Amino acid sequence: MPNEYISVLVVDDHQLIIEGLKSILEYEDDILFSAGANSMQEAIDYLAKDAVDVVLMDINMSNGSGIEATKKIKSLYPNVKVLALTMHDDISIITRMIEAGAAGYILKRTNMNEVVDAIRIVYQKGRYLGIDAQRIIMENIGVSPSFSGEKEEKKPLLTAREIEVLRLITREYNNEEIAQKLFISQRTVEAHRRNIFFKTKAKSIVGLIKYAILYGLTESDNRIE
Repeated sequence: MPNEYISVLVVDDHQLIIEGLKSILEYEDDILFSAGANSMQEAIDYLAKDAVDVVLMDINMSNGSGIEATKKIKSLYPNVKVLALTMHDDISIITRMIEAGAAGYILKRTNMNEVVDAIRIVYQKGRYLGIDAQRIIMENIGVSPSFSGEKEEKKPLLTAREIEVLRLITREYNNEEIAQKLFISQRTVEAHRRNIFFKTKAKSIVGLIKYAILYGLTESDNRIE
């Protein structure tokens, strides 16, 4: 095992799923399967004792909701990245999960190579949306409460700097981090942030993610840079 690795906690109420993911992750030199948890409480108890980088989170568990578990984990351990791995392909579930603090969303029907790639991407301070999740968001872009009104016919005109700030916002950078990365003041970042939300009519980070997908600001690996 190399000195640098990504530690992963898998939360799923089906032990066979946990064992299957464990067998896959153990082949990756830069990823460490830390543990499996069958419930939200087990996950919280584990995180109280051992730190991890990424939590692979099921949503529909017989003993609790993955959405509530994500909220709890992010409130207690804001630096932990939560990646939803679920069968749910409903726009309301995707939206609620992202609003709960999830950094990524992929469906269980995807191939395992994508799961491994998604773990690496969200760990590197990014967001990852699987192809299916992107398609679902695109199909519902005009009806989500994260946007006000109908879908715009024309792309709102963002400046090059605003696009840079937009991408960093969707990657969970705060104002101070954005200022440092772009060599500008925090006050300037705040002004750009206000302009971005005004121009895109987004009401949340979910709305900005939808905007980035709709207007081609995502990369081919599904990461919003």
